[in-house]
Amino acid sequence: MMDMGLLIIRVVVGLLFVGHGAQKLFGLFGGYGPKGTGGWMESVGIRPGVVMAVFAGVLELLGGALFTTGLFTVAAGVMIVVTMAGAIVKVHLPNGLWSTANGYEYPLVLAAVAIGVALTGAGAYSLDALLF
Repeated sequence: MMDMGLLIIRVVVGLLFVGHGAQKLFGLFGGYGPKGTGGWMESVGIRPGVVMAVFAGVLELLGGALFTTGLFTVAAGVMIVVTMAGAIVKVHLPNGLWSTANGYEYPLVLAAVAIGVALTGAGAYSLDALLF
């Protein structure tokens, strides 16, 4: 049962990160692509905006794909934590904890999930288990 639980967590969280990366990189799922995301990033003090949008998008897309499949799960967790740490520090921290005030509650939960799975392992239903 634990392995099934880890699979559900990995697939849901991982695919959400893939989606966020696709928003930043390709403008999919209502995203704004590198230029639009980069412009927003510049507006909140993240420079150079387009470069950082691509960097964040790659981390989210690749980290999410690896997390979903359970391949190189520790590296995937690090990629997710890096993006969430950036979101917390540069966007959400001044608003306090609660997500109702655009606080850092949600990115903190996602980072905790990524750390927890990375420390626990991806489980039996993962490419890590199959390959290593």
